[in-house]
Amino acid sequence: MSTIKIAKSVMSHSLQHARIVARRSGDRGHADHGWLNTYHTFSFASYQDPQFETFGAIRVLNEDRVAPKSGFPTHTHRNAEIFSYILSGELTHRDSMMVASSTGTSRDQFYRIKRGDIQFTTGGSGISHSENNEHDADTVHFLQIWALPWKTGLTPRYHDLTITEEAKRAGFVTIISPLRAGKRASPAQEEAAVPAVEGTIPIHADLLLGASIIAAGTSASWCVGGDGAVVSREGRKVYIHLPMSHGGQSKVRLPDGTVLGEGDGAFVSNVNAGDALKIESVGVAEAEVVVLDSN
Repeated sequence: MSTIKIAKSVMSHSLQHARIVARRSGDRGHADHGWLNTYHTFSFASYQDPQFETFGAIRVLNEDRVAPKSGFPTHTHRNAEIFSYILSGELTHRDSMMVASSTGTSRDQFYRIKRGDIQFTTGGSGISHSENNEHDADTVHFLQIWALPWKTGLTPRYHDLTITEEAKRAGFVTIISPLRAGKRASPAQEEAAVPAVEGTIPIHADLLLGASIIAAGTSASWCVGGDGAVVSREGRKVYIHLPMSHGGQSKVRLPDGTVLGEGDGAFVSNVNAGDALKIESVGVAEAEVVVLDSN
């Protein structure tokens, strides 16, 4: 489990082999810069903890709120797979490749992502971009996630995807899956960017991103490994995160009985492809749950 220390929990039902440890919201790194209120699950910027460096391929999980008319000025990324999951508000992206999606009104300059959108960047050999909240009044709330790629020096590229509320309410939706061609992909296969799971964003890592909105009093199950979508099938690592979206009214219960509140997460290790992680919504409000499933 990389550098993270965990203890085995007594597991009910069929997941007695799994290990689970909660990562409480109040134990995360935190900084409030006025324009940016950010929580760090892993070491980031001024928050450094050797126990929380990586978990599988997962390197960064920041829960950010950016005030109106502010944001991250132009900066460079290299050799990281970076994605933003928008929870509320909107975020405007401008980059050195001048790449835009259909959500932009000025396609040669920028694109704007909003709730339900996921924007993905392969930093590769290097790319510069800015991310700003250009709205006059509304704060943007989003998750910024970084994964370590299986190869360095990749060609920078972007992808974006929109997932509907209805799809997430029907169960867990897989949003990101490994590039089907794998580590030895040819330039043509890189350009084609075919994911292991149809309709998802391809990533250069043995990693899946999934999400579900679980109504209070109901449950949803995440299938570890995405039903054959991954290379490494044994000893997978799943991080479960419950964003701070409903004023503390969302709660979920994991298979070992651990209850997570908003901002909490959990490291789940020693699970295998095909295992079902049942997550129950036990709060007053519905729970939007994000999972990262890594080798």
